[in-house]
Amino acid sequence: MENKEEPIRIDKWLWAARLFKTRSLAADAIKGGKVKIDDNPVKPSREVKVGDVIQVQIEQLHKVVEVKTVIKNRVSAKQVPEVYNDLTPKEEYERIEFMRAYKAEWRDRGAGRPTKKERRMIEKMKDEM
Repeated sequence: MENKEEPIRIDKWLWAARLFKTRSLAADAIKGGKVKIDDNPVKPSREVKVGDVIQVQIEQLHKVVEVKTVIKNRVSAKQVPEVYNDLTPKEEYERIEFMRAYKAEWRDRGAGRPTKKERRMIEKMKDEM
């Protein structure tokens, strides 16, 4: 991992820091206004500096990271903590986990479709949440 202070484009840094799977996905997110530095939307050519606080919206997750190292090449998943500090509130991860659990209804295999009574019970439980 390089620790040189060479300027690097934000789209390339987001890809190298493993926040996006491809550089083009990172550039598309930036163009769509889903990436901000200091609450200001940025362009893909914006250079990243150590200490920048980047806000990224990845699907429903609003992630906040602080740049620790400016890198050019993609790092392994184990090296991600050396690249940025994750400042995302714990509540944000809990909200995403709750949304996933709320969407998925679990039924035993082979149980078939819920009956009308079971469906009403499920809907009632969802309304209480």
